[in-house]
Amino acid sequence: MRVRSREVVFFTPEPGLKRRILAHNANMMLVEHHMEIGWAGARHSHPHDQLVYVISGHLKFSCADEEFEVRAGDSFVVRGGVEHQAWAFEPSVVLDVFTPAREDYMP
Repeated sequence: MRVRSREVVFFTPEPGLKRRILAHNANMMLVEHHMEIGWAGARHSHPHDQLVYVISGHLKFSCADEEFEVRAGDSFVVRGGVEHQAWAFEPSVVLDVFTPAREDYMP
């Protein structure tokens, strides 16, 4: 599957967060997230492994019992089933890869 950026629209699943689904198949999904300054996501978990790459900005993450800050160029993995949460200290852009693909993200 090939996805052209100009052909994919953002949607707002919650205040302060924009999301667009990029290339994906049943086994994996690439998702772009834009977070506004002050955005705080709800603590949650999902069965999917999640690879996170920070394109820009400054965020704090809580994964299981660990808290850490990330900036542009940083990356990490959240294993499926692990509770996690994020906060944006400044406008931030993140790419997430989920495996398998998240059907709940599909429109």
